[in-house]
Amino acid sequence: MKRYLVDTTVLTAGLFDRPAAVALLRPWIAQREAATSIVVYGEVVEYIYSLPDFPARHTELRELLREVSPYLLTYPIMARYAQLRRQLRPPNGPGLIGDIDTLIAATALERNLTVVTSDSDFQRVPDLQVILVDTRALRSR
Repeated sequence: MKRYLVDTTVLTAGLFDRPAAVALLRPWIAQREAATSIVVYGEVVEYIYSLPDFPARHTELRELLREVSPYLLTYPIMARYAQLRRQLRPPNGPGLIGDIDTLIAATALERNLTVVTSDSDFQRVPDLQVILVDTRALRSR
């Protein structure tokens, strides 16, 4: 059963075999508990397009996504996205987060998953379970 939705920075660090990310992901992958969002895939692809070894990295990413499968956007996820945007909007909410992050949060809420991220903005989303990973740990080799 999936338990964790892996965000962009953590998935990218896993793709690049960064020890902190691998240590987090390996047991979740072994237990089939890791998932991601299709929009995370888009963010990672955007990043690796800038690299000279894009074709090889893209192949590695697709292989990783066999184990960390992406959830597609659905009507219920999009409805949750709209609800979150209204809920976060001032003056009643703590402030909007980016659209991509809101889609990721909506996916996690709809699927009852914990977001694993280095982005503290996710902590502003009501009822969202978040594991916040230190960005510096994800960068170290």
